[in-house]
Amino acid sequence: MMSYKVFARKWRPQVFEEVIGQEHITETLKNALLSDRLAHAYLFSGTRGVGKTSVARIFAKALNCQDRQDGNPCNKCHKCIEITNGSSVDVQEIDGASNRGIDEIRNLRENIRYLPSSGTYRIYIIDEVHMLTLPAFNALLKTLEEPPEHVKFIFATTEAHKVPVTILSRCQRFDFKRIPIAKIEEQIKKIVQKEGITISDSSIAIISKEAEGSMRDAESLLDQVVSFAGNNVKDEQIMEVLGIIDRALIYKTSQAIIDGNSTVCLDIINEIYNYGYEVKEFYKEIMVQFRNLIVALVSHNTSNTLDLPDNELQEITKQAKQASLERLIQSLNFLINREADLRYTTNPRIALEAILLKLAGLKEYISFDELLGKIEEIEKRLNTSRRIAYDKQPEPTLIKEKYPEKKPAPDDGKKWSEFLRYIATKNKAMANVLKKWKSYTLTADTLELSNEEGSFTGNYFKDSEHSDNLIAYARAFFHPDFTVLFTKQNQPKKDVKKGSKEDRLPSTVSDILDIFEGS
Repeated sequence: MMSYKVFARKWRPQVFEEVIGQEHITETLKNALLSDRLAHAYLFSGTRGVGKTSVARIFAKALNCQDRQDGNPCNKCHKCIEITNGSSVDVQEIDGASNRGIDEIRNLRENIRYLPSSGTYRIYIIDEVHMLTLPAFNALLKTLEEPPEHVKFIFATTEAHKVPVTILSRCQRFDFKRIPIAKIEEQIKKIVQKEGITISDSSIAIISKEAEGSMRDAESLLDQVVSFAGNNVKDEQIMEVLGIIDRALIYKTSQAIIDGNSTVCLDIINEIYNYGYEVKEFYKEIMVQFRNLIVALVSHNTSNTLDLPDNELQEITKQAKQASLERLIQSLNFLINREADLRYTTNPRIALEAILLKLAGLKEYISFDELLGKIEEIEKRLNTSRRIAYDKQPEPTLIKEKYPEKKPAPDDGKKWSEFLRYIATKNKAMANVLKKWKSYTLTADTLELSNEEGSFTGNYFKDSEHSDNLIAYARAFFHPDFTVLFTKQNQPKKDVKKGSKEDRLPSTVSDILDIFEGS
Protein backbone atom coordinates (compact mmCIF):
# COMPACT_ATOMS: atom_id res chain seq x y z
CA MET A 1 0.00 0.00 0.00
CA MET A 2 1.49 3.32 -1.08
CA SER A 3 1.62 6.09 1.49
CA TYR A 4 -0.39 9.23 0.87
CA LYS A 5 1.54 12.15 -0.58
CA VAL A 6 0.26 15.63 0.28
CA PHE A 7 -0.57 18.04 -2.53
CA ALA A 8 2.44 20.27 -1.79
CA ARG A 9 4.80 17.35 -2.49
CA LYS A 10 2.73 15.64 -5.16
CA TRP A 11 2.43 18.81 -7.22
CA ARG A 12 5.96 20.13 -6.64
CA PRO A 13 7.28 21.45 -9.99
CA GLN A 14 9.82 19.21 -11.73
CA VAL A 15 10.75 21.49 -14.66
CA PHE A 16 11.15 25.26 -14.93
CA GLU A 17 7.87 25.69 -16.81
CA GLU A 18 5.90 24.28 -13.88
CA VAL A 19 7.18 26.94 -11.47
CA ILE A 20 4.35 29.43 -10.83
CA GLY A 21 4.91 33.19 -10.95
CA GLN A 22 8.73 33.25 -11.14
CA GLU A 23 9.30 33.49 -14.88
CA HIS A 24 11.95 36.20 -14.47
CA ILE A 25 14.11 33.68 -12.59
CA THR A 26 13.40 30.47 -14.46
CA GLU A 27 14.09 32.06 -17.85
CA THR A 28 17.40 33.48 -16.60
CA LEU A 29 18.55 30.10 -15.26
CA LYS A 30 17.51 28.30 -18.44
CA ASN A 31 19.45 30.77 -20.58
CA ALA A 32 22.49 30.39 -18.31
CA LEU A 33 22.37 26.62 -18.80
CA LEU A 34 21.94 26.91 -22.55
CA SER A 35 24.81 29.38 -22.93
CA ASP A 36 26.96 27.65 -20.30
CA ARG A 37 27.36 30.92 -18.35
CA LEU A 38 27.21 29.41 -14.89
CA ALA A 39 28.18 31.10 -11.64
CA HIS A 40 29.72 29.18 -8.76
CA ALA A 41 27.17 30.42 -6.18
CA TYR A 42 23.50 31.44 -6.31
CA LEU A 43 21.32 33.03 -3.65
CA PHE A 44 17.55 32.54 -3.83
CA SER A 45 15.66 34.88 -1.50
CA GLY A 46 11.94 35.33 -0.94
CA THR A 47 9.05 34.59 1.37
CA ARG A 48 7.89 31.07 2.23
CA GLY A 49 6.34 28.78 -0.36
CA VAL A 50 7.25 30.72 -3.51
CA GLY A 51 9.51 28.08 -5.10
CA LYS A 52 13.05 28.70 -3.83
CA THR A 53 13.89 25.09 -2.92
CA SER A 54 11.94 23.70 -5.88
CA VAL A 55 13.88 25.87 -8.34
CA ALA A 56 17.13 24.92 -6.59
CA ARG A 57 16.38 21.22 -7.12
CA ILE A 58 15.34 21.70 -10.75
CA PHE A 59 18.52 23.71 -11.36
CA ALA A 60 20.64 21.04 -9.65
CA LYS A 61 19.05 18.31 -11.81
CA ALA A 62 19.60 20.38 -14.95
CA LEU A 63 23.29 20.88 -14.06
CA ASN A 64 23.93 17.13 -13.79
CA CYS A 65 21.30 15.84 -16.25
CA GLN A 66 22.64 13.55 -19.00
CA ASP A 67 19.85 14.46 -21.42
CA ARG A 68 19.04 18.10 -20.80
CA GLN A 69 16.18 19.40 -22.99
CA ASP A 70 15.98 23.14 -23.70
CA GLY A 71 17.56 23.91 -20.34
CA ASN A 72 15.21 21.58 -18.44
CA PRO A 73 16.16 18.27 -16.79
CA CYS A 74 14.78 15.15 -18.45
CA ASN A 75 13.62 13.66 -15.10
CA LYS A 76 14.24 10.20 -16.60
CA CYS A 77 17.96 9.59 -16.26
CA HIS A 78 19.26 7.99 -13.06
CA LYS A 79 20.89 11.26 -11.94
CA CYS A 80 17.58 13.19 -12.17
CA ILE A 81 15.75 10.37 -10.39
CA GLU A 82 18.32 10.25 -7.59
CA ILE A 83 18.05 14.02 -7.02
CA THR A 84 14.25 13.84 -7.08
CA ASN A 85 14.31 11.02 -4.50
CA GLY A 86 16.92 12.83 -2.38
CA SER A 87 19.41 9.98 -2.67
CA SER A 88 22.05 11.63 -4.84
CA VAL A 89 25.58 11.65 -3.44
CA ASP A 90 26.58 14.61 -5.59
CA VAL A 91 23.67 16.86 -4.54
CA GLN A 92 23.41 17.54 -0.82
CA GLU A 93 20.67 19.55 0.83
CA ILE A 94 21.78 21.12 4.11
CA ASP A 95 19.48 22.78 6.64
CA GLY A 96 21.18 25.98 7.72
CA ALA A 97 19.18 26.13 10.94
CA SER A 98 20.43 22.78 12.29
CA ASN A 99 23.90 22.88 10.70
CA ARG A 100 24.82 26.44 11.53
CA GLY A 101 28.13 26.09 13.34
CA ILE A 102 31.70 26.44 12.17
CA ASP A 103 32.37 22.70 12.59
CA GLU A 104 29.73 21.77 10.01
CA ILE A 105 31.14 24.29 7.52
CA ARG A 106 34.66 22.93 8.09
CA ASN A 107 33.42 19.44 7.24
CA LEU A 108 31.79 20.86 4.12
CA ARG A 109 35.08 22.48 3.10
CA GLU A 110 36.82 19.13 3.50
CA ASN A 111 34.26 17.34 1.35
CA ILE A 112 34.22 19.77 -1.56
CA ARG A 113 37.75 18.75 -2.48
CA TYR A 114 36.43 15.42 -3.74
CA LEU A 115 35.25 15.15 -7.34
CA PRO A 116 31.63 14.19 -8.09
CA SER A 117 30.99 10.46 -8.15
CA SER A 118 29.01 10.33 -11.37
CA GLY A 119 27.69 13.76 -12.27
CA THR A 120 29.32 16.89 -13.61
CA TYR A 121 29.13 18.93 -10.40
CA ARG A 122 28.98 18.52 -6.66
CA ILE A 123 26.09 20.77 -5.65
CA TYR A 124 25.35 22.04 -2.14
CA ILE A 125 21.88 23.43 -1.48
CA ILE A 126 21.90 25.26 1.88
CA ASP A 127 18.39 26.19 3.00
CA GLU A 128 17.82 29.07 5.47
CA VAL A 129 21.43 30.10 5.01
CA HIS A 130 20.90 33.24 7.10
CA MET A 131 20.83 30.99 10.20
CA LEU A 132 24.56 30.27 9.94
CA THR A 133 26.74 31.84 12.59
CA LEU A 134 29.19 34.59 11.72
CA PRO A 135 32.22 32.30 12.20
CA ALA A 136 30.53 29.78 9.88
CA PHE A 137 30.03 32.48 7.24
CA ASN A 138 33.67 33.49 7.59
CA ALA A 139 34.76 29.88 7.11
CA LEU A 140 32.56 29.65 4.01
CA LEU A 141 33.90 32.89 2.60
CA LYS A 142 37.30 31.47 1.62
CA THR A 143 35.64 28.70 -0.37
CA LEU A 144 33.42 31.20 -2.20
CA GLU A 145 36.44 33.34 -3.06
CA GLU A 146 38.34 30.45 -4.71
CA PRO A 147 35.79 27.69 -5.41
CA PRO A 148 36.73 24.43 -7.13
CA GLU A 149 35.43 24.17 -10.69
CA HIS A 150 33.34 21.09 -9.89
CA VAL A 151 31.40 22.72 -7.01
CA LYS A 152 28.21 24.80 -7.15
CA PHE A 153 26.50 26.44 -4.18
CA ILE A 154 22.79 27.28 -4.08
CA PHE A 155 21.70 29.24 -1.00
CA ALA A 156 18.06 29.78 -0.08
CA THR A 157 16.81 32.26 2.53
CA THR A 158 13.71 34.11 3.64
CA GLU A 159 15.80 36.88 5.21
CA ALA A 160 18.50 37.95 2.79
CA HIS A 161 19.30 41.05 4.86
CA LYS A 162 20.83 38.78 7.53
CA VAL A 163 23.37 37.33 5.12
CA PRO A 164 26.73 39.17 5.34
CA VAL A 165 27.51 41.50 2.47
CA THR A 166 30.77 39.65 1.82
CA ILE A 167 28.73 36.52 1.01
CA LEU A 168 26.10 38.38 -1.02
CA SER A 169 28.72 40.01 -3.21
CA ARG A 170 30.04 36.58 -4.27
CA CYS A 171 26.66 35.18 -5.30
CA GLN A 172 24.21 35.73 -8.11
CA ARG A 173 21.09 36.84 -6.27
CA PHE A 174 17.54 36.05 -7.40
CA ASP A 175 14.58 37.56 -5.54
CA PHE A 176 11.43 35.43 -5.64
CA LYS A 177 8.16 37.37 -5.67
CA ARG A 178 4.90 36.59 -3.94
CA ILE A 179 2.69 34.67 -6.32
CA PRO A 180 -0.36 36.65 -7.53
CA ILE A 181 -3.77 35.39 -6.40
CA ALA A 182 -4.89 34.88 -10.00
CA LYS A 183 -2.00 32.46 -10.68
CA ILE A 184 -2.62 30.60 -7.43
CA GLU A 185 -6.29 30.22 -8.40
CA GLU A 186 -5.28 28.91 -11.80
CA GLN A 187 -3.00 26.27 -10.28
CA ILE A 188 -5.59 25.25 -7.65
CA LYS A 189 -8.20 24.78 -10.39
CA LYS A 190 -5.78 22.53 -12.27
CA ILE A 191 -5.13 20.46 -9.13
CA VAL A 192 -8.81 20.01 -8.19
CA GLN A 193 -9.64 19.05 -11.77
CA LYS A 194 -6.93 16.38 -11.84
CA GLU A 195 -7.83 15.14 -8.34
CA GLY A 196 -11.57 15.01 -9.07
CA ILE A 197 -12.52 17.51 -6.36
CA THR A 198 -15.72 19.57 -6.63
CA ILE A 199 -15.25 23.06 -5.24
CA SER A 200 -16.68 26.47 -6.16
CA ASP A 201 -14.67 29.33 -7.62
CA SER A 202 -15.45 31.47 -4.57
CA SER A 203 -13.94 28.81 -2.28
CA ILE A 204 -10.85 28.63 -4.47
CA ALA A 205 -10.61 32.42 -4.26
CA ILE A 206 -10.77 32.25 -0.45
CA ILE A 207 -8.01 29.63 -0.29
CA SER A 208 -5.85 31.62 -2.72
CA LYS A 209 -6.25 34.80 -0.70
CA GLU A 210 -5.48 33.08 2.61
CA ALA A 211 -2.26 31.68 1.13
CA GLU A 212 -0.84 35.24 1.01
CA GLY A 213 1.22 34.66 -2.12
CA SER A 214 2.51 31.21 -1.14
CA MET A 215 1.73 28.34 -3.50
CA ARG A 216 2.75 25.76 -0.92
CA ASP A 217 0.40 27.30 1.67
CA ALA A 218 -2.47 27.23 -0.84
CA GLU A 219 -1.88 23.54 -1.57
CA SER A 220 -1.68 22.76 2.16
CA LEU A 221 -4.95 24.61 2.82
CA LEU A 222 -6.63 22.71 -0.01
CA ASP A 223 -5.35 19.46 1.48
CA GLN A 224 -6.81 20.41 4.86
CA VAL A 225 -10.19 21.30 3.38
CA VAL A 226 -10.42 18.08 1.37
CA SER A 227 -9.52 16.04 4.46
CA PHE A 228 -12.45 17.67 6.27
CA ALA A 229 -15.09 17.85 3.54
CA GLY A 230 -14.10 15.10 1.12
CA ASN A 231 -14.14 15.59 -2.63
CA ASN A 232 -17.31 17.71 -2.55
CA VAL A 233 -16.37 20.95 -0.78
CA LYS A 234 -19.00 23.55 0.17
CA ASP A 235 -18.35 27.22 0.84
CA GLU A 236 -19.43 27.13 4.49
CA GLN A 237 -17.07 24.21 5.12
CA ILE A 238 -14.16 26.37 3.95
CA MET A 239 -15.02 28.99 6.57
CA GLU A 240 -15.51 26.40 9.28
CA VAL A 241 -12.37 24.34 8.82
CA LEU A 242 -9.97 27.21 8.16
CA GLY A 243 -11.49 29.62 10.68
CA ILE A 244 -11.63 32.31 8.01
CA ILE A 245 -13.76 35.38 8.64
CA ASP A 246 -16.58 35.64 6.12
CA ARG A 247 -15.76 38.36 3.61
CA ALA A 248 -19.40 39.45 3.59
CA LEU A 249 -19.03 40.29 7.28
CA ILE A 250 -16.01 42.49 6.55
CA TYR A 251 -17.89 44.41 3.85
CA LYS A 252 -20.89 44.74 6.15
CA THR A 253 -18.65 46.24 8.86
CA SER A 254 -16.99 48.79 6.57
CA GLN A 255 -20.42 49.77 5.21
CA ALA A 256 -21.77 50.29 8.74
CA ILE A 257 -18.77 52.49 9.61
CA ILE A 258 -19.19 54.57 6.46
CA ASP A 259 -22.92 54.96 7.17
CA GLY A 260 -22.27 55.77 10.84
CA ASN A 261 -24.58 52.94 11.92
CA SER A 262 -23.54 52.08 15.49
CA THR A 263 -26.29 49.49 15.96
CA VAL A 264 -25.05 47.37 13.05
CA CYS A 265 -21.50 47.59 14.42
CA LEU A 266 -22.63 46.12 17.75
CA ASP A 267 -24.59 43.38 15.96
CA ILE A 268 -21.50 42.46 13.94
CA ILE A 269 -19.34 42.19 17.07
CA ASN A 270 -21.94 39.91 18.63
CA GLU A 271 -21.92 37.80 15.48
CA ILE A 272 -18.13 37.56 15.58
CA TYR A 273 -18.23 36.20 19.11
CA ASN A 274 -20.99 33.73 18.31
CA TYR A 275 -18.95 32.32 15.41
CA GLY A 276 -15.81 32.20 17.56
CA TYR A 277 -13.72 34.39 15.27
CA GLU A 278 -10.46 35.78 16.63
CA VAL A 279 -11.02 39.44 17.51
CA LYS A 280 -7.50 40.56 16.58
CA GLU A 281 -7.73 38.78 13.23
CA PHE A 282 -11.04 40.52 12.56
CA TYR A 283 -9.48 43.88 13.47
CA LYS A 284 -6.60 43.23 11.05
CA GLU A 285 -9.09 42.44 8.29
CA ILE A 286 -10.94 45.73 8.93
CA MET A 287 -7.66 47.66 8.63
CA VAL A 288 -6.86 45.90 5.35
CA GLN A 289 -10.40 46.60 4.15
CA PHE A 290 -10.07 50.37 4.67
CA ARG A 291 -6.66 50.31 3.01
CA ASN A 292 -8.26 48.58 0.01
CA LEU A 293 -11.10 51.12 -0.03
CA ILE A 294 -8.57 53.97 -0.20
CA VAL A 295 -6.65 52.27 -3.01
CA ALA A 296 -9.88 51.56 -4.91
CA LEU A 297 -10.83 55.24 -4.69
CA VAL A 298 -7.40 56.56 -5.72
CA SER A 299 -6.07 53.98 -8.18
CA HIS A 300 -6.97 54.09 -11.86
CA ASN A 301 -6.07 50.42 -12.32
CA THR A 302 -7.59 48.63 -9.35
CA SER A 303 -7.17 45.13 -10.76
CA ASN A 304 -3.37 45.49 -10.76
CA THR A 305 -3.12 47.40 -7.48
CA LEU A 306 -5.46 45.21 -5.42
CA ASP A 307 -4.78 41.49 -5.49
CA LEU A 308 -8.44 40.51 -5.09
CA PRO A 309 -10.92 38.26 -6.93
CA ASP A 310 -13.04 39.96 -9.60
CA ASN A 311 -16.26 39.84 -7.57
CA GLU A 312 -14.55 41.58 -4.64
CA LEU A 313 -13.00 44.21 -6.90
CA GLN A 314 -16.46 45.26 -8.07
CA GLU A 315 -17.84 45.32 -4.53
CA ILE A 316 -14.97 47.30 -3.03
CA THR A 317 -15.01 49.85 -5.86
CA LYS A 318 -18.74 50.37 -5.36
CA GLN A 319 -18.36 50.81 -1.59
CA ALA A 320 -15.38 53.16 -1.88
CA LYS A 321 -17.41 55.63 -3.95
CA GLN A 322 -19.83 56.09 -1.04
CA ALA A 323 -17.23 57.86 1.11
CA SER A 324 -14.75 60.67 0.59
CA LEU A 325 -11.01 60.04 0.55
CA GLU A 326 -10.58 62.17 3.70
CA ARG A 327 -13.15 60.07 5.58
CA LEU A 328 -11.46 56.79 4.60
CA ILE A 329 -7.99 58.03 5.51
CA GLN A 330 -9.31 59.35 8.82
CA SER A 331 -10.84 55.94 9.59
CA LEU A 332 -7.68 54.02 8.69
CA ASN A 333 -5.51 56.33 10.81
CA PHE A 334 -7.89 55.87 13.72
CA LEU A 335 -7.70 52.08 13.40
CA ILE A 336 -3.90 52.17 13.28
CA ASN A 337 -3.66 54.44 16.33
CA ARG A 338 -6.06 52.33 18.39
CA GLU A 339 -4.55 48.95 17.50
CA ALA A 340 -2.45 48.95 20.68
CA ASP A 341 -5.62 49.32 22.78
CA LEU A 342 -6.87 46.01 21.41
CA ARG A 343 -3.50 44.29 21.65
CA TYR A 344 -2.94 44.88 25.36
CA THR A 345 -6.48 44.79 26.72
CA THR A 346 -7.74 41.99 28.95
CA ASN A 347 -11.21 42.27 27.40
CA PRO A 348 -10.92 42.46 23.59
CA ARG A 349 -14.68 42.57 23.03
CA ILE A 350 -15.19 45.76 25.04
CA ALA A 351 -12.17 47.37 23.39
CA LEU A 352 -13.45 46.43 19.92
CA GLU A 353 -16.92 47.77 20.69
CA ALA A 354 -15.48 51.08 21.88
CA ILE A 355 -13.27 51.39 18.80
CA LEU A 356 -16.01 50.61 16.26
CA LEU A 357 -18.58 52.84 17.98
CA LYS A 358 -16.11 55.71 18.02
CA LEU A 359 -15.19 55.02 14.40
CA ALA A 360 -18.82 55.00 13.31
CA GLY A 361 -19.36 58.33 15.06
CA LEU A 362 -16.32 60.10 13.64
CA LYS A 363 -17.11 63.37 11.92
CA GLU A 364 -15.35 64.00 8.67
CA TYR A 365 -12.57 66.50 9.15
CA ILE A 366 -12.04 69.38 6.77
CA SER A 367 -9.15 69.36 4.33
CA PHE A 368 -5.93 71.26 4.96
CA ASP A 369 -6.77 73.89 2.34
CA GLU A 370 -10.21 74.44 3.85
CA LEU A 371 -8.64 74.75 7.29
CA LEU A 372 -6.21 77.40 6.06
CA GLY A 373 -9.10 79.30 4.48
CA LYS A 374 -11.05 79.25 7.73
CA ILE A 375 -8.00 80.45 9.69
CA GLU A 376 -7.49 83.35 7.27
CA GLU A 377 -11.17 84.27 7.58
CA ILE A 378 -10.94 84.27 11.39
CA GLU A 379 -7.78 86.40 11.26
CA LYS A 380 -9.54 88.96 9.08
CA ARG A 381 -12.40 89.15 11.54
CA LEU A 382 -10.02 89.53 14.47
CA ASN A 383 -8.04 92.26 12.72
CA THR A 384 -11.27 94.14 11.98
CA SER A 385 -12.43 93.87 15.58
CA ARG A 386 -9.02 94.98 16.83
CA ARG A 387 -9.09 98.08 14.67
CA ILE A 388 -12.50 98.94 16.02
CA ALA A 389 -11.44 98.24 19.59
CA TYR A 390 -8.23 100.26 19.40
CA ASP A 391 -9.67 103.28 17.63
CA LYS A 392 -9.43 106.35 19.84
CA GLN A 393 -12.79 106.62 21.48
CA PRO A 394 -13.90 109.69 23.36
CA GLU A 395 -13.70 109.00 27.04
CA PRO A 396 -17.09 108.73 28.67
CA THR A 397 -17.99 111.62 30.87
CA LEU A 398 -18.41 110.55 34.40
CA ILE A 399 -21.88 111.56 35.45
CA LYS A 400 -22.02 112.07 39.09
CA GLU A 401 -25.33 111.24 40.64
CA LYS A 402 -26.87 114.04 42.53
CA TYR A 403 -27.61 113.31 46.08
CA PRO A 404 -29.33 115.44 48.63
CA GLU A 405 -26.96 117.72 50.32
CA LYS A 406 -25.51 116.02 53.32
CA LYS A 407 -23.03 117.23 55.70
CA PRO A 408 -20.16 114.80 55.75
CA ALA A 409 -19.93 113.02 59.03
CA PRO A 410 -16.79 114.03 60.76
CA ASP A 411 -14.24 111.29 60.04
CA ASP A 412 -11.15 111.16 62.16
CA GLY A 413 -9.80 108.27 60.04
CA LYS A 414 -10.85 105.60 62.50
CA LYS A 415 -13.74 104.32 60.35
CA TRP A 416 -11.56 104.40 57.21
CA SER A 417 -8.87 102.36 58.97
CA GLU A 418 -11.42 99.80 60.12
CA PHE A 419 -12.76 99.56 56.56
CA LEU A 420 -9.24 98.99 55.18
CA ARG A 421 -8.59 96.24 57.73
CA TYR A 422 -11.86 94.57 56.71
CA ILE A 423 -10.94 94.69 53.01
CA ALA A 424 -7.48 93.29 53.81
CA THR A 425 -9.18 90.14 55.08
CA LYS A 426 -11.00 89.82 51.74
CA ASN A 427 -8.55 91.17 49.17
CA LYS A 428 -5.06 92.20 50.30
CA ALA A 429 -4.10 93.71 46.95
CA MET A 430 -7.17 95.98 46.97
CA ALA A 431 -6.42 97.05 50.54
CA ASN A 432 -2.90 98.08 49.51
CA VAL A 433 -4.33 100.12 46.62
CA LEU A 434 -6.73 101.96 48.93
CA LYS A 435 -3.93 102.67 51.42
CA LYS A 436 -2.17 104.51 48.61
CA TRP A 437 -5.26 106.53 47.74
CA LYS A 438 -4.66 110.26 47.55
CA SER A 439 -8.08 111.59 48.53
CA TYR A 440 -11.32 110.20 49.85
CA THR A 441 -14.52 111.43 51.44
CA LEU A 442 -16.37 109.09 53.75
CA THR A 443 -19.88 109.75 55.04
CA ALA A 444 -22.52 107.53 56.58
CA ASP A 445 -23.95 106.56 53.17
CA THR A 446 -21.22 107.40 50.64
CA LEU A 447 -17.55 106.81 49.90
CA GLU A 448 -16.12 109.15 47.29
CA LEU A 449 -12.69 108.25 45.96
CA SER A 450 -10.63 110.58 43.80
CA ASN A 451 -7.15 110.05 42.41
CA GLU A 452 -4.74 111.33 39.82
CA GLU A 453 -5.68 110.62 36.22
CA GLY A 454 -3.40 108.01 34.60
CA SER A 455 -1.86 106.67 37.80
CA PHE A 456 -1.81 102.94 38.54
CA THR A 457 -4.07 103.31 41.56
CA GLY A 458 -6.43 105.48 39.57
CA ASN A 459 -6.66 102.89 36.80
CA TYR A 460 -7.12 100.00 39.22
CA PHE A 461 -10.83 100.58 39.68
CA LYS A 462 -11.46 101.07 35.96
CA ASP A 463 -11.60 97.28 35.94
CA SER A 464 -15.27 96.52 36.55
CA GLU A 465 -14.40 93.42 38.56
CA HIS A 466 -12.37 95.49 41.05
CA SER A 467 -14.99 98.23 41.34
CA ASP A 468 -17.82 95.71 41.79
CA ASN A 469 -15.88 93.94 44.53
CA LEU A 470 -15.23 97.22 46.35
CA ILE A 471 -18.93 98.12 46.27
CA ALA A 472 -19.82 94.66 47.61
CA TYR A 473 -17.27 94.97 50.44
CA ALA A 474 -18.53 98.48 51.33
CA ARG A 475 -22.16 97.41 51.48
CA ALA A 476 -21.25 94.40 53.57
CA PHE A 477 -19.24 96.57 55.97
CA PHE A 478 -21.48 99.67 56.17
CA HIS A 479 -25.04 98.92 55.04
CA PRO A 480 -26.81 97.48 51.92
CA ASP A 481 -27.63 100.91 50.41
CA PHE A 482 -24.09 102.24 50.68
CA THR A 483 -22.78 104.06 47.58
CA VAL A 484 -19.22 104.24 46.21
CA LEU A 485 -18.29 107.05 43.80
CA PHE A 486 -15.13 107.45 41.73
CA THR A 487 -13.89 110.89 40.68
CA LYS A 488 -10.75 112.24 39.01
CA GLN A 489 -8.40 115.05 39.92
CA ASN A 490 -5.71 116.62 37.78
CA GLN A 491 -2.15 115.50 38.47
CA PRO A 492 0.00 118.38 39.79
CA LYS A 493 3.32 118.98 38.10
CA LYS A 494 6.37 117.91 40.10
CA ASP A 495 9.90 119.10 40.02
CA VAL A 496 11.73 115.96 39.00
CA LYS A 497 15.10 117.40 39.96
CA LYS A 498 14.22 117.63 43.62
CA GLY A 499 13.12 115.17 46.21
CA SER A 500 14.20 111.77 47.41
CA LYS A 501 14.94 108.71 45.32
CA GLU A 502 11.41 107.42 45.91
CA ASP A 503 9.95 110.74 44.77
CA ARG A 504 11.85 110.53 41.51
CA LEU A 505 10.40 107.08 40.66
CA PRO A 506 7.67 107.03 38.02
CA SER A 507 4.29 107.11 39.71
CA THR A 508 3.19 103.75 38.28
CA VAL A 509 6.35 101.99 39.50
CA SER A 510 5.99 103.55 42.92
CA ASP A 511 2.35 102.50 43.13
CA ILE A 512 3.14 98.90 42.15
CA LEU A 513 5.91 98.68 44.72
CA ASP A 514 3.54 99.92 47.41
CA ILE A 515 0.75 97.55 46.43
CA PHE A 516 2.98 94.49 46.52
CA GLU A 517 4.87 95.88 49.51
CA GLY A 518 8.12 96.07 47.64
CA SER A 519 10.95 98.55 48.07
